[in-house]
This record gives sequence, structure tokens and C-alpha cells, in this order.
Amino acid sequence: MDPGPGQESVWDYPRPPAMEPEARRVEVRWGSRLLAESAGAMRVCETGSPPTVYVPPADVHLRGLQETSRRTFCEWKGEAAYLAAKGPGATDQDVAWRYPDPFPEFAAIAGWICFYPGRVACFLDGERVCAQAGGYYGGWITSEILGPFKGEPGTGHW
Repeated sequence: MDPGPGQESVWDYPRPPAMEPEARRVEVRWGSRLLAESAGAMRVCETGSPPTVYVPPADVHLRGLQETSRRTFCEWKGEAAYLAAKGPGATDQDVAWRYPDPFPEFAAIAGWICFYPGRVACFLDGERVCAQAGGYYGGWITSEILGPFKGEPGTGHW
């Protein structure tokens, strides 16, 4: 599907991924608790995936998060560390991740936090973000983003 005015196709995003400022205001909530709000986020765009939105640590209520033991490796960014919500009703499920010491190409987001929109409520300028399918990826799908997206049924071979 070709994008219309004001739309973006994830198939037009580059590989390796590109970083760019996110112009919209970010808000992240876990239940009634505000976890983050920012007017200075960055988004990372990679072929086949909705953008991931990284919030600077100064704009995150870090007392509401705790690091877990989970680690993964991204060929572009390096080793990721994961965070779970803490407080009443919390589980050990990861709700966010960050790259404490990314490869030099992604040094601009070192320590910045990206939240899973399927596990916490994420908003861009008031629009509720939809989660990328599959549970592994954390892409932020908004009304202007067109797929198909990596993670959907039948995309395991991509």
C-alpha cells in the first residue's frame, strides 16, 4: 500500500535504522501512574517495523521502574537492558528497555528508555499508540504508520 499525504510506510524506513527527533509529546502511563512525559523524545525507524520511541531519562519517573535481569542483543544498537514497573500490582513483566552503552552510531540514545505500548499506555500528542504484534518488538503504531509490520502472523521468516 502506498502512503498518502501525512502517512508513512515502514517499508520506506532504512536499514540500518535511522534516528530522528519525535516532534510529538510523549506520555506513558501504567494504570493511573505517570511513568514518563517528554517533548524531547527520539524515534528509531527501521525497515518493516513501526518506530520505537526513546524518552530521555530526565523525562522518566525512574522510581516507578526497576531493572530486571533480562538482556538481549541488537545488531545495530548493542546490548539492551529491561525494566519492569514497580509498586502495588506490579509483576516482573518487562515494560521498557534501554541501551546503557550502545554502539557509537546510537550513542545519542544511551540510557534513554523505550516503553512497550502493549504493556503500558503510550500516547503521542494524545493519540493512544497501538502495540506491534508478537510481544517481542516494541514498535509504536499510530494512525499515520502503514504496514504490514514485522511480528504479525506469517512474518517469522522476514
